[in-house]
Amino acid sequence: MAKNCIFAPDMRKVALFFAAFCALSASAALPKDTLDGRFYRLFAPVTFYHNVASKSLSFENDEVGKDPVADAIDAALMHIYLNRPDLVGTTETELNETGNVRRDVEKPLKNEVKLVEKVEGPVIDTPDDVPTEILIQKPDFWTKKGDGYLQFMQNFVSNNWYKGGESNYSMVGALTLEANYDNRNKWKWDNKLEMKLGFMHSRSDSVHKFKSNEDLIRYTGKVGLQAAKNWYYTLQMLAYTQFTRGLKANDLNTYSDFMSPFNLNLGLGMDYKVATKDKKLNGTVNLSPIAVNYRYVDRLDLGPSYGLDEGKHSLIDFGSQVTADLTWKINDVVSWKSRLYAFTSYKRTEIEWENTFSLRVSKYISANLFLFPRFDDSSNKDDDLGYLQFKEYSSIGFTYGF
Repeated sequence: MAKNCIFAPDMRKVALFFAAFCALSASAALPKDTLDGRFYRLFAPVTFYHNVASKSLSFENDEVGKDPVADAIDAALMHIYLNRPDLVGTTETELNETGNVRRDVEKPLKNEVKLVEKVEGPVIDTPDDVPTEILIQKPDFWTKKGDGYLQFMQNFVSNNWYKGGESNYSMVGALTLEANYDNRNKWKWDNKLEMKLGFMHSRSDSVHKFKSNEDLIRYTGKVGLQAAKNWYYTLQMLAYTQFTRGLKANDLNTYSDFMSPFNLNLGLGMDYKVATKDKKLNGTVNLSPIAVNYRYVDRLDLGPSYGLDEGKHSLIDFGSQVTADLTWKINDVVSWKSRLYAFTSYKRTEIEWENTFSLRVSKYISANLFLFPRFDDSSNKDDDLGYLQFKEYSSIGFTYGF
């Protein structure tokens, strides 16, 4: 079989290819599950093996003709030894000096295959048409949040205190709820409900055991269509009144009450979204050149105090307005919330500027400083301050955000 092989005297790869072809042709009769490790000699670096030379040069050798695969491999290697001795890189003696030559590759390796009896399991009939429930999750465009606090203030002054003064106790609670809609496709709808109620007690007031020092119910709603990156065409509505009566120390008169007054304001204009890169300052500024203010006073006797004519319950003004709601996180513990409202009918002007400075002592404890200057030339004029009004208080207590 080796005599039929042709080798190019100057091409090692061609020689080895034909030698491998001859050896594989001779091994065609081997079983398919047999791995013959003797072929490694044809693909490993060419080595001079003693048994190849002795087998070819011996006149009487019992091993010749017994194994056609071994004869073909030995004939191919012998042909290279005789025609291309320069390709032989090492000898069997040198291999033995570095380590033993494996002898187990002289015999064919057989895979041991274990057959396992096939067990027929129960056949489950699966209908071709299986009902499938498809769950479609719609995106939630609503953002809801809120915060609230309950705070106290106490001041004690003895009767003989050299500077005078008066002991008093006060409490104030507030709750703010927001539900804002933004479909990420130019439309937004913001809703905010603010509620505040506070009471105080002072020894000098012999008429009232408690009287309110903070009282507010206010709703702010805005529907906007995006015009540019931070600008929206906006229709804004403001509605606000109070919970209970407004009183003064040692005075039987009522100065305000629920729905006395009640203000409803509608403004059409532009809304600008304020947001810095560090997100410490954010909020909105609304400019409404077209605005309508409706004021209702349920108690007729309080009408003139709020700019209404005698015997009238309501007043409608047309004009312009500016509103701004900003929150500035000064640092990790101090924040400032500011609200500015200004309306003018070009006959009267009303300006309110609310400022709340919060000092967070811990997760649930905070201290607040509230400053509220106000200007309203439709109210009664004071001898000292004119149409300017001012309110201030400080408190400490529990706070919670969600």
